[in-house]
Amino acid sequence: MKLSGNLSPRRRAWHAKTDDENLRRLLDEDSRYFLHQSASTPCLSAVRKAEGIWIEDMTGRRFMDFHGNNVHHIGYGHPRMIEAIKRQLDDLPYSPRRFTDEPAVAAARKLAEIAPGDLCKVLFAPSGSDAIDMALKLARAATGRFKTVSFWDSFHGSGFGAMSIGGELELRSGPAAGPLLPGTEHVAPFTCYRCPYGYADIDGKPDLDTCKMTCATFIDYVLGKEGDVAAVIAEPVRAVPYIPPPGFWKTVREACDRHGALLIFDEIPNGLGKTGRMFACEHEGVVPDILVLGKALGGAVLPVAAMITRQELDILGDRALGHYTHEKNPITCRAALTTIEIIEDEGLVENARVVGAHALDRLQDMATRHPLIGDVRGLGLLLGVELVLDREAKTPATDIAEAIMYAALEKGLNLKVAMGNILNLAPPLIVSRDQMDQALDIVDECLSEAERAPP
Repeated sequence: MKLSGNLSPRRRAWHAKTDDENLRRLLDEDSRYFLHQSASTPCLSAVRKAEGIWIEDMTGRRFMDFHGNNVHHIGYGHPRMIEAIKRQLDDLPYSPRRFTDEPAVAAARKLAEIAPGDLCKVLFAPSGSDAIDMALKLARAATGRFKTVSFWDSFHGSGFGAMSIGGELELRSGPAAGPLLPGTEHVAPFTCYRCPYGYADIDGKPDLDTCKMTCATFIDYVLGKEGDVAAVIAEPVRAVPYIPPPGFWKTVREACDRHGALLIFDEIPNGLGKTGRMFACEHEGVVPDILVLGKALGGAVLPVAAMITRQELDILGDRALGHYTHEKNPITCRAALTTIEIIEDEGLVENARVVGAHALDRLQDMATRHPLIGDVRGLGLLLGVELVLDREAKTPATDIAEAIMYAALEKGLNLKVAMGNILNLAPPLIVSRDQMDQALDIVDECLSEAERAPP
């Protein structure tokens, strides 16, 4: 198995540069008291301040946060969010589960108002992974089936249900993984630049006339062969990112309807405006049977997730789908409501569309100048730059991608490397064009330095 990035020699070299006594002490104590796990131990640094698009560590180093675990759509520490939570703490800090409260109803009503199509019934959960489990249970109850179809390389959470439908090796294998849920079938994802079915692209675009969207039609094939699948579950736009070919989800929607399977969209990382529409599925005009939200719903302050379904799926009044202790917590529900209101009132969805389009243009220009760039793709403020050693062979430039991540950190930009060689840029929706240009200047500079470096 590939060595996890947080255990690589570059991570050790990054830590070796830490000469601040307080920071080193805190990092050592973090390592001592927290269980170690992939992707989060050892920590990069320790944050002492988070505001807007910025995080600041204990030494005063500031980073533009173009990662943020996708929670920071409205930016960190939004004054309106902080004030709303403080006011709610004074008004009503908690509501037992058998009661309702004004913030919970208001947040559910708001989600029903903005949700696509006829989605109108809501349940809240503590995390996206929990909400995914609720969606799986509801799909079983509605169809009388238990099988699912999802994508390899996908991520839907870390609970056993979400881990079973997910497609990442790091979560599905090893001593803590198995046995996973039965009936969780997987198919190859829509990854046109690296088509798993072997079709070539044309100038970086999928050759749909040749492939005839095999990735979508194969789902129809699997549904037909299995015969009793409860649901197809996927991100409508993959956070890696990968953008589906035009018509992909309409084809899958039709296949689900034909075979009696529900369609579940996981918009935990990319919903609420990240792609330049309030919901990513709106780009294709496809409405799922169940939609799941999380991450940014809590306004980069509190953990809260939601499942939204059609009226016809309100069928389990005598059973518990979630029944979580904090199901209708007035504080988390206030955070969810305020997040949506800020996104609407400040025009952040449109900002994501406009600034994201500008960024994509700049990245495509970089691709003409940097041979390391094999592919550029994005939608709104979900952007990816895939690095390759050779454009013809598409050999992943994994070592260079990691080097660029640390070089960008040194210059004040925090970004993520996805799937080993993809620079994943996911800034908050409040990012300005000037701030985006500042970040892209850093990426441009890091690419130039990597290309000048000796092999």
